[in-house]
Amino acid sequence: MIMNYNINQLPEPSTKRIAFKVKSAVERAIRKKHPWVFEGGIVKQSSEGEAGDVAIVYDGKKNKLIAVGFYDPHSPVRIKILSHGAAMIDEVWFEERVAAAAQQRQSLLETDTNSYRLIYGENDSLSSLIADVYDQVLVIKLYSFVWLPYLKMILPILLKYSNCSTAVLRLSRVMQNQPEYLHGLQDGMILHGKLEQPDIHFKEHGLLFSANVIKGHKTGFFLDHRHNRKKVGALSMGKKVLDIFSYAGGFTVHALGGGASEVVSLDISAKAQEMAKKNVALNFKDANHSVLVADAFEGMQSLLRRGTRFDVIIVDPPSFAKRDSEKEGALNSYTRLARLAALLAVKGGVLLLASCSSRISADDFFAAAESGIKATGRSFQLEEKTFHDIDHPVTFPEGAYLKAGYYRLND
Repeated sequence: MIMNYNINQLPEPSTKRIAFKVKSAVERAIRKKHPWVFEGGIVKQSSEGEAGDVAIVYDGKKNKLIAVGFYDPHSPVRIKILSHGAAMIDEVWFEERVAAAAQQRQSLLETDTNSYRLIYGENDSLSSLIADVYDQVLVIKLYSFVWLPYLKMILPILLKYSNCSTAVLRLSRVMQNQPEYLHGLQDGMILHGKLEQPDIHFKEHGLLFSANVIKGHKTGFFLDHRHNRKKVGALSMGKKVLDIFSYAGGFTVHALGGGASEVVSLDISAKAQEMAKKNVALNFKDANHSVLVADAFEGMQSLLRRGTRFDVIIVDPPSFAKRDSEKEGALNSYTRLARLAALLAVKGGVLLLASCSSRISADDFFAAAESGIKATGRSFQLEEKTFHDIDHPVTFPEGAYLKAGYYRLND
């Protein structure tokens, strides 16, 4: 059941201001426009506070204001910086930020696309807030309680610049697990307008997709690979394509749209494969599309044993390293995947190898991928590296997570 929420139940923004002094290393990071202050970086604060209280950071020598943000006692990131320098965090300030974000994405909307990320958290000066657009539906995902007092203020602004008629709220798992701070909010509630059913159809470079905005992963779909999906479509005319970790079939649909002769979608989730088949059916009546429900490594080995080979292979796994202790294992997995993909490719075939693990640097990822290809003894060339699309700007190191390489097998 889809539930509506009366946003007037939320608290008003706090008038409390808390002054902070931070360690010298943290101060230097702030001056370089870093948006986070962790609990351990705080030297002194003028009082305790609640989520959403305004935090003002002063330098250690001259008591000069250097940043303004929100205080979050529920997170290791105690201060979520919104402005590097003085600012009045009010309706005017929010509108300036959202207007700037909308302008940055304008060229994307001039393509045959009506799905995009309007707000990318810290990278758009709105820490811990994501706003994605699916046609006429705006999906706001919050990762911090600091936003609850400000939702009434920022929601009309987000609706204005997105031209959406409906707004859905999604909440991080951390927030869902602390309902005592949510003022009756639940994940998947409607904040504005009406939603007849949870599956929303939207366009991406002229092709149709469906997103479940109430219960789908993240906000309902992965928008960040849009530019890579379009490129795969351009590479697929007359080609046999393998889409590994296919999930909802984003690359699959674009490959078929680009004229692929055959596409195989490989994913361990039968539910994801059903979504992929539905997305294919939205666009094509008689597509040469098949699904393989299997673990990626086992499925690739099975295809090798059968002697099946492909012209274009996409390897786009979920994050393998959610913490630093998992980095070594993640790199080993990328190497193994690259090796298997290279063995499955025909002479002249193209591999798209991607990573969305923010804890893995681009240099380390490309080194691991190339190590896997080299292990097959095949010669290859790197044709292109790609990173974030225009609606996922990067303004600080931790904001960068997506990297992909296009490799052509020469023999």
